[in-house]
Formats: sequence, structure tokens, C-alpha cells
Amino acid sequence: MIIKANCKINIGLDVIRKREDGFHELNTVMFPVRGLYDSVEVALSDHLIFEQSGIVVDCPIEKNLCVKALRVMQQRYGVGDVSIKLDKRVPFGAGLGGGSSDATAVIVAINALYNLNLSEQELIDAAAAIGSDTAFFVRNTPQLCSGRGEIMEPIDLPLSGLWLAVVKPDNEGVSTSEAYGGIKPCVPHTALQQRLQLPIDQWQGVVKNDFEDHIFKAHPTIATLKQKLINAGAIYASMSGSGSALFGLFTERPNLCFNSQIFTHIEEL
Repeated sequence: MIIKANCKINIGLDVIRKREDGFHELNTVMFPVRGLYDSVEVALSDHLIFEQSGIVVDCPIEKNLCVKALRVMQQRYGVGDVSIKLDKRVPFGAGLGGGSSDATAVIVAINALYNLNLSEQELIDAAAAIGSDTAFFVRNTPQLCSGRGEIMEPIDLPLSGLWLAVVKPDNEGVSTSEAYGGIKPCVPHTALQQRLQLPIDQWQGVVKNDFEDHIFKAHPTIATLKQKLINAGAIYASMSGSGSALFGLFTERPNLCFNSQIFTHIEEL
């Protein structure tokens, strides 16, 4: 079974407070980016096989989120091993949830290969055991997410017909520990869901990503790239998740002239 494990962007991201369990309470909209994806091939096997191509993720096999997903399914449902072939195309350290999407793809594939017939909620619970973004990819439709990201409510945003550009400087990455280490949680005066009801061309400066302030200070290249998106005609631009990728929404297909060290993906919504 081969699954296109697409990534996501965050439209608005409020870090509300630090929880007693060590995680942070969030409010954010996760929105799927269909055209930017990893290819995850999963097959039944009598022993674990993990093969990777494309962008190199240098970590021990057992720490790869695909393998962690397998372990969760083995612990919860007693399934056997599988063969996993990952063709990595989504940049990591970018706030795009590529690794989380890969993990969810493995969970979905194992559910099918082993005929588990799990409910959506059981798939969400299994995915949430791996990470904060992972549960989103079970639904993989626009969701207003709260808690640590696992509490989801469908949301309709008027983005159809717009163009999306996702960009990331190749030499800039932001770790989760760096992102959360510098954050100052704050309850906004107006809830994110209300701010998103404004016309899109009024989102800038109102629908904010709370990670931007300190990440931009530490990584001025990322801040400069956001401004370049705005200068190129984006009606809204923001950092995605904890960075370092940014995205812009455009009324027409953008003509972006970045150097070869910047990853760029463009698609119509």
C-alpha cells in the first residue's frame, strides 16, 4: 500500500498556556497542503524493514516517527511487523508536519493491512500518542485544533481559488525545543476563530503565529523571507507551525524569484 502523506500549514497559532503535563495549550487551524507530500509504502513483513530515500533524515531507525507509529500499533493492537519505504520530499524542521503525516500514513496502512477496522476516533487516539500534529492527518481536512493539537473541529475557510506558496530556506531549521523554549504563552483578547472571520486581506497582523516574534529574532533570514512573500503580492503571509517554513496566499499564481537555496512549492487551493 502506497500513501501520499501530504503536509500541512498552520493558519494562526496561539500558544495559550503551559499545561501540567509539560505540553502547551494551543489554538490553531491546520490546513492540508495536498501537492507537497512524502510517499510512504507499507507492506506486511515477518520482520521490520525500513528504507528511506529522498531528503535524508539522520536519526536512529527506532526514533523515526514511522517506526514509532508501528510500535504504537503493535502495543495497542498486537499487529506484526511491516516493511516501510519512505520517499522523503517534505522538508523537516519546517513546521509542516511531514514526519507526523508519515506516521499517520503508517497507522492508516496498518489498519488496512491487518483488517483492524478501527474507528476514526481510535485512529486519532493512536496518532495522538506519537505527537501533537499527528492526529490531524487522520482527518486531513481543515481543522480548528486545540489542546495540544489533538482536539479538532472542522472549519470552513474561503480559500478556494487562491494560490498557496510554501517556502523554506535550505540552511535554516527550527527545532521544537528551540521554538517552545522561547515562547511566552498568552491568552488573546479575541479568539482565533473570530479573527478568521475577517476578510483574508485583513488577516495580516491579526491572525498571528505566536512563535514568529522570537524565531524571527534568532533567525532573521526567516523574517526576511516572510517580507519577500508580502512584497511579491501575498495578501497574507505567515510562518507555519514552529518554523522555519513560511507560506503566502495569493490571488494569482505568484512569480517568486528566490535563489536556489530556498525550497519553494506552489499550488492552487
